[in-house]
Amino acid sequence: MLDHVSITVSNLAMAEPFYDAVFAALGVPKVGYDHANGWIGYGERCDSGHPDRIYLSIRLGPPLGDAPRRHWCFKAPTRVAVDAFWKEGLLHGGSDNGPPGLRGDYHPSYYAAFLIDPAGNHIEAVCHRAEQD
Repeated sequence: MLDHVSITVSNLAMAEPFYDAVFAALGVPKVGYDHANGWIGYGERCDSGHPDRIYLSIRLGPPLGDAPRRHWCFKAPTRVAVDAFWKEGLLHGGSDNGPPGLRGDYHPSYYAAFLIDPAGNHIEAVCHRAEQD
């Protein structure tokens, strides 16, 4: 459904180590940055040979207002990756918003963890696989 998306942060220097860590835990590569122009890129851009790729940028912007329903969820390849996402996020300036675990209200195999990034964005990693890692 998504081709590319941007998340706004008010302090790129605080956001960069956080997003480097959580995306590394999910296996998403950092593909570029331009601190002078206020952006960091993760994932891969689409092209004619790779139309299914997804790209995300972290962009410098004004401080966020309180918007607890603003939410970004990232797919994790395994439950171990969800655990690593949460742990690395906490170690790199994020706040706990729900530890790793099954969320049966969504479906029996919905394994997710929730964080708030240093700018106040609500983010999640989820693994939908039924099998154990």
